[in-house]
Amino acid sequence: MSRTLVGFGLSLLALIGLAILPTFLDAYGVGLLVGLAGYATLATAWALFSGPTRYVSLATVAFFGIGAYTVAVLSETLPYPLVLLVAALIGLVIAVLVGLATLRLAGVYFVIFTFGLAELIRQLVTWYEVNITGTLGRYIFLPLTATDIYWQLLALGALTLLIGWWIGRSRIGLALKVIGDDEVVAAHAGIDIARIKLALFAISATIMTLVGAIQAPRWTYVEPSIVFNPTISFLTLIMALLGGATRLWGPLLGAVPLFLMFEWLSANFPSHYSIILGCLFIIIVFVVPRGVLAFIEEHFARFRRRATQEESAK
Repeated sequence: MSRTLVGFGLSLLALIGLAILPTFLDAYGVGLLVGLAGYATLATAWALFSGPTRYVSLATVAFFGIGAYTVAVLSETLPYPLVLLVAALIGLVIAVLVGLATLRLAGVYFVIFTFGLAELIRQLVTWYEVNITGTLGRYIFLPLTATDIYWQLLALGALTLLIGWWIGRSRIGLALKVIGDDEVVAAHAGIDIARIKLALFAISATIMTLVGAIQAPRWTYVEPSIVFNPTISFLTLIMALLGGATRLWGPLLGAVPLFLMFEWLSANFPSHYSIILGCLFIIIVFVVPRGVLAFIEEHFARFRRRATQEESAK
């Protein structure tokens, strides 16, 4: 209990420090914080479902774009807090419908479907905008500064970590570990696999939708090619895998260095950005397939065992 309280205390101090950080930075620095907080939250939300179940989802950008477009459509007619609530509800409903239809798939079939889902939604939004509204993009005019957006993303990220911490220490967390190891064994153990996977997928997708909704005012102008960019899904996936999708702090650890590196690469190598991204993904899969945190823990445990054996030999 004392270790938990110390952990919460340190986390709260870190959160306060991150909250006041924009007061010491210029506009560019705050912009970086907004992007970093967004991707850190997306990666952590992705890991809530995909980490323990080992279902690789590429639908991140689908829900992210839904949230952004909801704000673009409703921001002029509804108060901003209500727009966020509507966006969350839309994301939740779509996630439940998609989950009911697809969570029985596994492996590469699930990956292909989630990638196709993102593209399908992008094409549907584009068709609607061009043929029904007669335009391709929308403007968003809301009295929100970059710091306001950053604070919202920071709060959402903290909430996502808290949800992940609670799940990891609940009976649901134990059930997820069994599901991730072997779904057949989980089914024979009496675990309601479909309900647990659906609940985790819905929570994860709702958070992703809120990230898109909160970040939308930052762009001022949105269109399908911007908010449904598949790069968002791949970056989120790489960040979570690098840090360790099965660890609470893993996605956050992967998001920080990779986001800063991607910002530098996109600014200095815009024509080769996608190639570098693909090569990096391959390297991560082969070198640290379980993430940096798991890699460090395994090698530290091996070092301790070796040290213990040497002491015993003496």
